[in-house]
Amino acid sequence: MAAWNAFRVLVDGSCAFCRSQGELLRWLDAGRGKILIEDITAPGFDPGRYGLSQDQVMKEIHGVTWDGRILRGMDVFRKAYDMLGFGLLTAPTNWPFVRPLADLAYSLFSRNRHWFNSLFPGACSSRSCQLR
Repeated sequence: MAAWNAFRVLVDGSCAFCRSQGELLRWLDAGRGKILIEDITAPGFDPGRYGLSQDQVMKEIHGVTWDGRILRGMDVFRKAYDMLGFGLLTAPTNWPFVRPLADLAYSLFSRNRHWFNSLFPGACSSRSCQLR
């Protein structure tokens, strides 16, 4: 059962890297209910319930706080890892000179994630990881 303050992470289930990150967060959560992973490619997923469009959630990772605040990009990872007690792992991405570089690196990855997936044969079990 999810805690009242669970952080919902919206993951592209068609992306092997993204799916793996969601599985890692779920594993680190260890059933505590601090993190909920939601697949944005699952049938019935409605980004409108968060005030977002499908195009928006496909561009980059999003997170939804318990009070409905929307986080995007690296801020999602910073929040998730902090909530799970692993904030030291992402703390350097908040340093003044590192933050813009980390944010840019994530943005570049996010826009090209399906291409990166195509470099690893067998990373996808369906055609959903084809270049978009």
